[in-house]
Amino acid sequence: MREAAGADPSDASRSITKVGSCGPSLTPALSRRERGQAAILPPGDPDVVPLLDLHDESAGFSGQPVLRGVSLQVRRGERLAVMGRSGAGKSTLLGLIYARLADQAALVPQAAALVGTLSVFHNVYMGRLDRHSAWRNLRMLAWPTRAEVAAVRDVLGMVGLADKLFACAGTLSGGQQQRASVARALYNGRPLVIGDEPVSALDRQQGAAVLRRMTDAHGTMILALHDIPLALEYADRVVMLQAGRVALDAPARSLREGDLSRFYD
Repeated sequence: MREAAGADPSDASRSITKVGSCGPSLTPALSRRERGQAAILPPGDPDVVPLLDLHDESAGFSGQPVLRGVSLQVRRGERLAVMGRSGAGKSTLLGLIYARLADQAALVPQAAALVGTLSVFHNVYMGRLDRHSAWRNLRMLAWPTRAEVAAVRDVLGMVGLADKLFACAGTLSGGQQQRASVARALYNGRPLVIGDEPVSALDRQQGAAVLRRMTDAHGTMILALHDIPLALEYADRVVMLQAGRVALDAPARSLREGDLSRFYD
């Protein structure tokens, strides 16, 4: 492939270097942007109108109910931790929320959902596929611009994976894959992030670092979490599900670990 006719080869933002799916790192030195500049949008301010308003919602699979009569409001700027035992309905609730807010949300699925045969760069770049033409995305597959490579490298640096930029995603450990999935959401840049256990494969220190990055980057967060101390530290509201129903909905500052641990006994 070649640059389109009329392109100015002196424009660093359009300089390109060919790489394979999991190709070598770039030979030329890369200019770096201000940290996160291309990846992160400013947080939204709380609004009078709820971002999300669920009323008496039920959902299930194959005729089997999972959520039963769930009512939930989320306002812009909130950081919501959805908690509960396995099978309580957390993933189903997040799926329902994402279906309503997909155009405003970056998603961190429970499985990292990376394409193992592609590089980490390409997997993170997929966070913005829907914002570019098919031709530009195909071109980026083989000939990524220096500007895009620098932006993705910066985002990967936020989760400690800058050195894995052109590694095959399939060679990453489980924790590294999870961090790459978070990086894809950060690169997506939408003001809301929905994450299904986004730090479950990380130790508490790593998980805290990743949650700090997510908190800084996204104005509104809706995360399924199982770690009680992390939930109380990084959420301002906790919703506890039990057998598909909301058993508790309270400000995090009003809760102690024992108030939540009893739902796991």
